[in-house]
Amino acid sequence: MKKYLGISLAGLVIIFGGYYLFFIQGSGISGFPIHPINESDNGYSFNKTDIAGNSSLPIPPLLEDKNPDPDKAEFHITAQNATKEFISGVETETMGYNGNYLGPVIRVRNGEDVSVQVENNLEDEITTIHWHGLEVDGDADGGPHSGIQPGESWTPEFTIDQPAATLWYHPHPEKNTGRQVYKGLAGLFFIEDEVSDSLDIPKEYGVNDVPLIIQDKQFNENGSFQYELGMHDVMNGLQGGTMLVNGAVDPYLEVPKGMMRLRLLNGSNASVYELHFSNNQTFYQIASDGGFLENPIEMDELILGPAERAEILVDFSNFKDGDTIQLSNKGSEFMKFVVNGESESNYAIPEQLTTIEKIDPDEAVRTREFVFQGMGPMVNINGKQMDMNRIDEFVDIHETEIWEVSNESGMGMMGGTVHPFHAHGVQFQIIDRDGNPPPLNETGWKDTFIVYPGEKVRAIATFNHSGVFMYHCHILEHEDAGMMGQFKVE
Repeated sequence: MKKYLGISLAGLVIIFGGYYLFFIQGSGISGFPIHPINESDNGYSFNKTDIAGNSSLPIPPLLEDKNPDPDKAEFHITAQNATKEFISGVETETMGYNGNYLGPVIRVRNGEDVSVQVENNLEDEITTIHWHGLEVDGDADGGPHSGIQPGESWTPEFTIDQPAATLWYHPHPEKNTGRQVYKGLAGLFFIEDEVSDSLDIPKEYGVNDVPLIIQDKQFNENGSFQYELGMHDVMNGLQGGTMLVNGAVDPYLEVPKGMMRLRLLNGSNASVYELHFSNNQTFYQIASDGGFLENPIEMDELILGPAERAEILVDFSNFKDGDTIQLSNKGSEFMKFVVNGESESNYAIPEQLTTIEKIDPDEAVRTREFVFQGMGPMVNINGKQMDMNRIDEFVDIHETEIWEVSNESGMGMMGGTVHPFHAHGVQFQIIDRDGNPPPLNETGWKDTFIVYPGEKVRAIATFNHSGVFMYHCHILEHEDAGMMGQFKVE
């Protein structure tokens, strides 16, 4: 007995010691590791003049709809191994959908019947494709139960039944999500509807309506990157010192003197971004994860946790040809906008965007508690780690519930880590954060929200789709380590 006790104590000392060395040393403000670690901490030592950057921002193509019926859509997607030069002359092994990195944009309409043929051409590994933010039944959701074997395909079918929104898709295989997303498997999924049609906002895709998939990578000295987890990565998730936008390093986008609509996705594995413009100009957020906000929100900084999305309107009218404005994360510039020419259209900030029917908390039939706990390989929710054969929560279909998510991770004075909470197949409305009203840009529909150490967030939702779904931390290394559970709606 003493022997096993000694081994256990020694193990705890090693874990706590590693936690202190890597978690605190790599942490951000107040001990919270929400900042990407510096380039010097990453083995990023090549000269930035070697980067295949300062190139025009790549715009993901719109995926062709193979069905001519206006009420139906059919798409084909292939997950495949590839290579890509992020650094000039250096090829990195990657993964992509229908290409060498990331994937095309799927654009559908509310009410449309959709089928997607997904082929797995990856070498010797299972994958899935999860429609992040889409409200569909569990058998079409693409979680870890929907594994696609190499050389095989999966064709989910579903009807779009939610308002216009910027969603995304990515793999979700058990214990291998972080690696596959990091290697490049991700893409955007747009829903349009009568509201988005009617709004007088930029909507010409790739011209004044532009997607920005923001990620960060750890590059090796030779300019390649690979997915290898050190202690810091196990503790905090894999964070890198080099930012990519749509798969490009330091890109630029030419913009006219006028209004631009930017659809931003934090597609990182773990980093929380604090985004602002180098001239500190304001912008207006018009949409969050699940669609339009009721009113535009004027802001000068946007905080996005992993998997969160936001649509913003930025006015470049007051600049001169040749002026450049940088997009920054915590003061580190990673993308520039170059003003060139006049806009063909004049837009004003709308006074109202849509109407959101608020869910009355009194309608909730129950409150469930979800507690983020542990660190490193010991991360868990409610003291349990993911078990594919166990259903953790049973939910009655069409009922409204309050989910109370709290973050008790960390070791007291050693701080803690931010955890982004995500649930599949449903959109939430945030009731409060520690009893206080949420920020105005969190008053719309949310499928992912960050929870700071010691914080408690209450969110409400009505569960209208049946099946087995996941809830988890969207730091992908935490998800893969078991910070995930399953709920069944029936």
